[in-house]
Amino acid sequence: MSATSRKDVASTGGGTLLPFTLALFVVISALAVVQIKNEHRRLATQSEALRVEHERLELEWAQLQLEEATLAQAARIEPIARAQFGLVEPGAFQIVEAGGAASAADSTGAQP
Repeated sequence: MSATSRKDVASTGGGTLLPFTLALFVVISALAVVQIKNEHRRLATQSEALRVEHERLELEWAQLQLEEATLAQAARIEPIARAQFGLVEPGAFQIVEAGGAASAADSTGAQP
């Protein structure tokens, strides 16, 4: 074999390595693109589900706040307290002044 034929053989063998390497990189990058797109779709679906859950919880929170405000109204609590604890409005003779220690007999006007 001559020197020129050895160069042709050497350059031919070296010439197939570059296209094979490039083809391998193309396949690897294509698989990476597919994997990233799949991950993006999964995360977008999860994000949408979380957004829907957030909206549901916001609505539930607003309803609970409304219910709490309704249940805490004095007009509702007073009749329930009167019924459960037997509360009654004090009469004039039962009211004691905060400043003095007046007895119930003193406030009725009766003299000792």
